[in-house]
Amino acid sequence: MWMKTVFWGLLLFMLVATTMAVEYGARSHNSGPWSWCDPATGYKVSTLTGCRAMVKLQCVGSQVPEAVLRDCCQQLANINNEWCRCGDLSNMLRSVYQELGVREGKEVLPGCLKEVMKLTAASVPEVCKVPIPNPSGDRAGVCYWAAYPDT
Repeated sequence: MWMKTVFWGLLLFMLVATTMAVEYGARSHNSGPWSWCDPATGYKVSTLTGCRAMVKLQCVGSQVPEAVLRDCCQQLANINNEWCRCGDLSNMLRSVYQELGVREGKEVLPGCLKEVMKLTAASVPEVCKVPIPNPSGDRAGVCYWAAYPDT
């Protein structure tokens, strides 16, 4: 009897796995909902100008004006695909580093360490209460790339 149960369980698993593979294009090197955020597929990356200002101000310990916070949160919320929000924040952060000429150094701005700026940018969805996909099941949170050193 247990062999029959195992057989039907494996059959059901294979059906679900095949359906998911077709849905997310398993043969693609960049598959899944996040692949919709790839500029090569026509996705337009948001510049998040309000978030740039907010992250810079927070990083140096300045008070963030309500209008800047509101602009940032609205710009982030306007990214319709929640899978793309962290990617756009990461792109914004890289452009800030490029604008400021940051290479391997620790300080991005006077009084602002690179790691602090990265964590500040990664926490924008939580500050704004804008949902992002999160393995913990929460709908808001910190972008996953904050845990990696090369962001």
